Amino acid sequence: MSLSNFLKPAGEAKFVDRHTTKFNELLVPDKKHTGPVKYGVLGAPLSKPSISHSGASFAPGAIRQAMASYSTYANHSGHDFRDQSIVDFGDVVMQQTDILESQDRIYKSIDHVLAKQEVENLIVFGGDHSVSFPSIKAHQKHKGTIGVIQFDAHHDLRNLEDGGPTNGTPFRRSIENQVLKGEHIVQIGIRDFTNAKAYADYAKDQGVQVYTMQDVYRQNIEDIIQQSLVYLKDKVDLIYLSVDMDVLDQAFAPGCPAIGPGGMDSWTLLTAVEEAAKHEMVQGMDIVEIDPTIDIRNMTSRVASHVLFSYLKGKELSQ
Repeated sequence: MSLSNFLKPAGEAKFVDRHTTKFNELLVPDKKHTGPVKYGVLGAPLSKPSISHSGASFAPGAIRQAMASYSTYANHSGHDFRDQSIVDFGDVVMQQTDILESQDRIYKSIDHVLAKQEVENLIVFGGDHSVSFPSIKAHQKHKGTIGVIQFDAHHDLRNLEDGGPTNGTPFRRSIENQVLKGEHIVQIGIRDFTNAKAYADYAKDQGVQVYTMQDVYRQNIEDIIQQSLVYLKDKVDLIYLSVDMDVLDQAFAPGCPAIGPGGMDSWTLLTAVEEAAKHEMVQGMDIVEIDPTIDIRNMTSRVASHVLFSYLKGKELSQ
């Protein structure tokens, strides 16, 4: 073999195992896909509304990159996802100085995707948690009444007067704008010393169902998910998962802007997402609050990629 056969374009001189397919290889640009979309991803790289410093705008790319670290084969079930396609709709271009305009662009982009073609499951890569409001709003327009299972250390029900539409307000905005009813929100993983009493009171007044981390540790997570699904399924048309990665303990998600002790381990979160995704009414998800600029060896984005894999496992292996 001549020396020239060993030369590859810059960045492509990588080891390839002929028997291994990596998860990022399942991503197909939407322009190369025709027909219905079973799974689609869309990046919402917005972090300017974050209350604390955040580079979450870099997370969509970091999660896609993390997907390249893992194969499509699931050992326990013996199932290989290598023939599954994930349509990649790309990233929304943000307006550099206008937060509301950026959030509206996210809404319009998801609205366009859901209107353009049949999308069975759309996964949004944030971005900070403020991207959930425009995403859920677009889903409501096309899918009807939305129920949310929110994995989070925080209520994200802050008032809008003090800081505007920040990453601490998406579910307050959703309630106040009639995008969601409080009774259609289930929050799992709420932690001590991460919220004000006023927001716990607001959650209670609005009928938000809350499972604290104490509840998570004392109960089986599959039981909590089943309780949540049973609670929501007769009230809504679609169930949407919102995964704030700071629901995890800081040991598992060092790349979150709001790290803290006493959170979930990664196994619990992945099991919860897989269990929820088994339900036919679960048809959308966002993954938010990762700052790759402060992460350690891409640890948090790697867990986020597994959140996506767990969603696919739940859907594919329950059929």
